Amino acid sequence: MNTQSLRYIALLLLGFIIMSNTTQQSLYNFTMKSITGKDVPLSSYKGKVLLVVNVASQCGYTPQYETLEKLHETYNAKGLHVLGFPANNFGEQEPGTNEEIQQFCKSKYGIKFDMFSKISVHGQDIHPLYKYLTSGGDNATLAGDVRWNFEKFLIGKDGHIIKRYSSRTSPDNPEFIRDIEAALAK
Repeated sequence: MNTQSLRYIALLLLGFIIMSNTTQQSLYNFTMKSITGKDVPLSSYKGKVLLVVNVASQCGYTPQYETLEKLHETYNAKGLHVLGFPANNFGEQEPGTNEEIQQFCKSKYGIKFDMFSKISVHGQDIHPLYKYLTSGGDNATLAGDVRWNFEKFLIGKDGHIIKRYSSRTSPDNPEFIRDIEAALAK
């Protein structure tokens, strides 16, 4: 290739980079349905730290609801919002309707954090929000499919994905708590 061809390719790549940065998807571009069916623009959480979790009522990790609620109670006034997204993708462990899920969460765990309508977080019918989250957002090192229920995404006040945690990471894990506190302190 000659120098002129290389310059042309470099200019094309630069243009592509500039275009992709100006049209970059953001968590704040999504409007989700609450578990009661109300539209909730995620932009309403701007400036808050978010913990996005795909949840299920009949999973071995379901007791994490209790520690997620404790996180909500401890850190909500400081700016943490836990967002629960029921999904039936793994082992059909969330077969209920939104109403049944809401009743279960309130009666069994006293959930007060924000719960949303049931969506798909994996596979052909993955919801666009989870397609964005599993792409890693602007951090490709965080990309990858959700592997099971109760996988967690920590989102900074600026809407960027800070870190993601497997289902095995308990919400009361000391490193997990330190990450939340660090995000709240920024």
